[in-house]
Amino acid sequence: YYTSIPGSCNFESQEWTTACGLTQDSSDDFDWNIKNNAVTVQTGPDADHTPGKGHIFLYINSSAQKEGDRARIITTKFFPASLGVCRVRFWFWLFASRQTGVLKVYTVEEHGMDILMWSSSKNEENKW
Repeated sequence: YYTSIPGSCNFESQEWTTACGLTQDSSDDFDWNIKNNAVTVQTGPDADHTPGKGHIFLYINSSAQKEGDRARIITTKFFPASLGVCRVRFWFWLFASRQTGVLKVYTVEEHGMDILMWSSSKNEENKW
């Protein structure tokens, strides 16, 4: 559900795409899923970044994918920058394995061009 911050979401709703204003990109290769614990013991967290256990997060499991496959979610509405500044804040857990790819965040400029804002191919520590 939303908080007072535009675009904010904690994925606690099973209808996360509607509740969070996000959608699966129909042109990608596989989809994001929702879960409240690790997919397997070796590949993920026991819960989301908030205190306690059982909180829901989005995940992808890249072990069955081939190199170059993409899983992409996009916002369903625009969030224009205020005073020319746009801030994106999120928590991620990126388990380092052979199949791990790159997590990327893009913004779309006014003419529709994707601009890479941030990327990571690993999380230095085994935590959010």
